[in-house]
Amino acid sequence: MKKLILLACLCGTLFSCENVEKKAGEKLKTAREAFERGDYNEAKIQIDSIKILYPKAFEARREGIGLMQQVELKEQEKTLVYLDSLLQKKQAEVDAIKGKFTFEKDAEYQKIGNYLHPSQVVEKNLHRSFLRFQVNEAGQMTMTSIYCGPSNIHHISVKVVAPDGSFAETPASKDSYETTDLGEKIEKADYKLGEDGNVIGFLYLNKDKNIKVNYQGERPYSTTMSPADRQAVASVYELAQLLSSITQIKKEMEEANLKIEFVKRKMQERGTPKEEAQEK
Repeated sequence: MKKLILLACLCGTLFSCENVEKKAGEKLKTAREAFERGDYNEAKIQIDSIKILYPKAFEARREGIGLMQQVELKEQEKTLVYLDSLLQKKQAEVDAIKGKFTFEKDAEYQKIGNYLHPSQVVEKNLHRSFLRFQVNEAGQMTMTSIYCGPSNIHHISVKVVAPDGSFAETPASKDSYETTDLGEKIEKADYKLGEDGNVIGFLYLNKDKNIKVNYQGERPYSTTMSPADRQAVASVYELAQLLSSITQIKKEMEEANLKIEFVKRKMQERGTPKEEAQEK
C-alpha cells in the first residue's frame, strides 16, 4: 500500500511538473510570436509572466532569459536607428543657421568654442553696459551682465522688467569679476541657463518688448535693452535649444551602445551562438 501511495505521489508530481512546463511553454511561444512581429513590449510582458505564474518551470524560464536578451538587443538597436535619424535632422537645422553667428574659440586654451550674435562681439561693444549672450558647442547658454562706468557699482545680479511690471531676477552670480581699463571700471557677472532665475527665458518670451535692466549691487544702475540685444537673446536661445538637444541625443546613443555591448556579453556568457543572436 505504501509503495502504491508513493508511486501515485511521484506520478502526480511528474504530471504537475509537466503541466507547469506546458503552460509556461505556451507563454514562451506567445512571447516568441510577439518578438517576431516586433511587439517587444508584449514579448517582455509574456516572459515576465512565466517567472511570476510558473516559478518552477525552470526550462521555460531559462529560455525566457535568452529571449529577453534578444528583445533587449533589438530594442536598443531600434532606438539607435531612431536617435541617429533624429541627430541628423537636428544637425541639419544647426548647420542651416549657425552661419548667422560669430564663432569664437581659442584653440590654445579652449576645448569647446562659443557662438554669439554678431552684434554682440567685443569690438562692437566697448564702453557699453549691456547683457551679452552666448552658447557653447554643447548647448550650454550663458548670459553675462557687463557694466562699464566711471565708478564701480559692485553688482552681482540683475533684474529685468517688462513694461507691464512683470520681472525676473537672477540669483547672485557664481562667476563675477571687476577690473579697470584706462580709468574705466568694468564689471562682469555670468549666469548659466538653468541657474539664472529664468531671466533668459523671460527675455525670450518678451523679446518684442522694451526691457529695463536693473543691476543689483552696492549702487543702483539701470539701462534699457536695445532691439539688437533682444534679437541676440532670442537667436542664441533658439540655437542653444538645438545644440543641447544634439548633446542629449549623443548621450542617449552612447548609453544605447553600452547597453548593446552589455547584452551581447551576457548572451555570450550564456553560450548563445553569436550567429543565432544576429539572426534573431
